[in-house]
This record gives sequence, structure tokens and C-alpha cells, in this order.
Amino acid sequence: MLSESDVKMIKEPNIAFISTLNKDGSSQVTPIWVDMEDDLIVFTTHENSVKNKNVARDKRVAITLVDRNDPYKCLGLKGMVVDQTTDNADNVLDSLSKKYIDEDIYPFRKPGVTTILVKIRPEKKYVVEE
Repeated sequence: MLSESDVKMIKEPNIAFISTLNKDGSSQVTPIWVDMEDDLIVFTTHENSVKNKNVARDKRVAITLVDRNDPYKCLGLKGMVVDQTTDNADNVLDSLSKKYIDEDIYPFRKPGVTTILVKIRPEKKYVVEE
């Protein structure tokens, strides 16, 4: 479903914004770091975050990536969370840290906080290019 240029935009250190649904149906939007794992979009969060709780209850999400060099170029995706796991979550967080802030190990990790790896299957997309 994703084109080569879509994947390139995801693979580059562009900030993404994820929208999840709160219990009352309102949206909760958060900036996140993203990457690809096979045909899935991945990001990490911690187990007690609002977005983690939201996607555990309602798997529907929307993501918008904004090109860091052109804020009028964006990629919007709608999809479903297909997995939430601790498996490999810390390694992915370190990989995202390297990609986004050039730190080999995520420097803001807090003791006792469990990292969750969230995987999303994109189902619909739109691209804005000016």
C-alpha cells in the first residue's frame, strides 16, 4: 500500500503525530518517532501512557508525518494497531533514538518504566505535496 516515497518519508527522521481515541470518543494527539518493520509502522511508548491505554481499547489510529524540510508536505495514514509488545521494545527505542537525536541509547529512559512496541498496519493514506 505504501509507495517508495512514503516509506522514504517514514524512514527519514520526520516527526509523526498519532491520533488515538479516548474512552469518551475524543481524540488524543501526540508527536512520536516512527519507523518501519516489514510493512508495519512502529513506535514505542510506555505501558502507562494514554496512547498505549487508548490503543489497547480501540485499535484504530491515524498518523500524520510532516516532512522536516517542507512543512507543507505530509503523509497521512489511517490504520489498525496489530500488536503491542515488550519484545524488542527497548532495542527499537534505541534505534529510534539514533535516528532522531543521534544517541545510540535512548537517554531519557526511566528506571522501572516498561517500554511498549506498538505496530500499526496502514490501511488508507493521503499525501499532501505543495
